[in-house]
Amino acid sequence: MNTSIYNISLLNLFWVMIPVAVVIVIYMRWTQDKTTLLYALFRMLIQLMLIGYVLTYIFDAESPYLVVSILCVMLIAAAIISMRPLQKHYKSLYLYAFISIFIGGVFTLMMVVFGVLDLDPWYEPRFLIPIAGMIFANSMNAVSISAERFESEIGRENSYIDARATSYKAALIPIINALFAVGLVSLPGMMTGQILSGVDPLIAVRYQIMVMLMILGSAGISVAIYLMFLKKNFH
Repeated sequence: MNTSIYNISLLNLFWVMIPVAVVIVIYMRWTQDKTTLLYALFRMLIQLMLIGYVLTYIFDAESPYLVVSILCVMLIAAAIISMRPLQKHYKSLYLYAFISIFIGGVFTLMMVVFGVLDLDPWYEPRFLIPIAGMIFANSMNAVSISAERFESEIGRENSYIDARATSYKAALIPIINALFAVGLVSLPGMMTGQILSGVDPLIAVRYQIMVMLMILGSAGISVAIYLMFLKKNFH
């Protein structure tokens, strides 16, 4: 069996732009928004190309201070992006989002780094940064969904308790769906990447279980903390 990673040329990447182009056309016609999706795609391309060079430098440097600095930047960016869907942007909400993602994300990251993987050194960037990215990104998305849904529920004059329950449930829908679908509908990112690189599928499964659990744990804790912060606005 060939266990090498297939090289993807830049030209071949354009094939996957065909379904994306279909989505762009539909998005623009149905929403009348001609900028958001294109801007998001442009940022994705630039950010990924830049991060390739940045990660090469970080991996070679092997500095705990540099790694921690990168994690701080990731947390700040996650907090800012998570509040993007809201109609009203209060400074306090950004602080709530940052603290929520920090607590839920860093707590879970510590369990993985010092417990599951027992990294040596603990700041091994090839493991720590990608894992932290998965944790922070999913916490960010969950907080973002809950924040938008909570704002909507309160706008309908629902009570804090009802809005909290609806928002928390909505925030976890993508993750719970992923728990149902993994292994049946999808082979998620880390597991797919490891299998493509030749790792034993049984080992890849263990890593994927770790990923699914850390995503659920970090997102669930982050959203709960964010919603608890909002309670003070209803006294």
